[in-house]
Amino acid sequence: MVTQIPPAGPAEQPGGGAPPAVPELPEEEVARWRSAGLGMADLLASAAALGPVAAFRLGPAPTVVVTGPEAVQHVLARHPDRYVKRSHRGRILLGDGVLSAAGEPWRSQRRLLQSQFTGPGMRRYEQRITEAAQDCAERWAGHAGSGRSVDLREEMRRFALDTIWRSLTGHPLEDGTATELAALDAVVAALPVLPTDAEDARAAVAGELARIDGVVLRAVEAARSEPPGPHGPGLLHVLLEAAADRPEYTDRLIRDEFVTLMVAGHETTATTLTWLHLLLDAHPGARVRALEAGPAGSPERRAALQALVSETLRLYPSAWMLPRHATEDDVLAGRRVAAGTDVLVCPYLVHRDPVLWPDPERFDPERFAPGRRPAHPGAYLPFGIGARACLGLQFALREAVALLERLLPAFVPRLAGPAPAPVFDLVVRPGAPVTATIARAG
Repeated sequence: MVTQIPPAGPAEQPGGGAPPAVPELPEEEVARWRSAGLGMADLLASAAALGPVAAFRLGPAPTVVVTGPEAVQHVLARHPDRYVKRSHRGRILLGDGVLSAAGEPWRSQRRLLQSQFTGPGMRRYEQRITEAAQDCAERWAGHAGSGRSVDLREEMRRFALDTIWRSLTGHPLEDGTATELAALDAVVAALPVLPTDAEDARAAVAGELARIDGVVLRAVEAARSEPPGPHGPGLLHVLLEAAADRPEYTDRLIRDEFVTLMVAGHETTATTLTWLHLLLDAHPGARVRALEAGPAGSPERRAALQALVSETLRLYPSAWMLPRHATEDDVLAGRRVAAGTDVLVCPYLVHRDPVLWPDPERFDPERFAPGRRPAHPGAYLPFGIGARACLGLQFALREAVALLERLLPAFVPRLAGPAPAPVFDLVVRPGAPVTATIARAG
């Protein structure tokens, strides 16, 4: 378990004079971390114990860890031009999609997609979300009472992948396509241990990348030659229409955006829902209270279900670490940060600050009741904040709530063993399959 962090400090150094350097974790602490074989989250927590902006060294230059909400807002929301996103380690999979793009190409790509995930744009995907949730509920009805075990990670992955596939193509996800798209998860899981050389990295996952590209190629050909699905065109059609008058939307960029949307559209949602099932197993009263908040479909019940999701995201944020690079000298939380410094904003630790979140390890959805959540925008950022905040925030919340509306009143997963420990990769995920049987509620 990572250690706790102290109260957030002031945003700027009071008084005049040159600001002091960022406090740095002693070399012997880093050496102890190495010898103990601990994970990156433990190292970040050790550094964060020094203050809202702190540093450690794994090489000649320091890396700065940001956990104070004021400093978080400074980096991500107020000055994204000073703290930029550099090469995304997922580029081998995502190419130049909106997650890994930068500069003007990123701004152009984001503008195109932004309208699809807010207001009227979201409404066109509501029925697709509903049908994917209903299909998952019917699958669980088949599991219920059968005595057979399921992996909740795989169940949630299938639902989330079906949802984004319907939203991209307009059609339900077929079993064969779902099997091929397991290559997505294989590449994501391999990213932290791939060779640093790009050519060697691609060679290591060449088979998986070929399967993914084959699925995308077939989807693009179908979108160009066949009528849209029953609920109209999908996100893929938006990309193809853009290509008609925007030359930058080549077949390669369409492929990159398609894969980016698939990865971003299912990986985080599936992981969040898996953690939520684990938390509800440990805290069954939270399920009862959410269902008693109001009748099915009521605003009160939806708000209670969303609070379950929000509290899960507090404990296991979709983006647990947000790397940035300082492009110029700056003063951050009263400390000087030199141009060229690597900066890690850590929502996972921000969400465990006991001043912002009393008794932070406790699962308590009531934290998200009206008026109870911390007011500072830098205190809660499971999808990031600022210009590069996740486009799919509302989409993810709606699909999670839609699924919970169907599963929670009808079914209760019974875990076959203890909850797996978290693994800190691109997302914070359970480190082992989550084996359960599905029982009917009541």
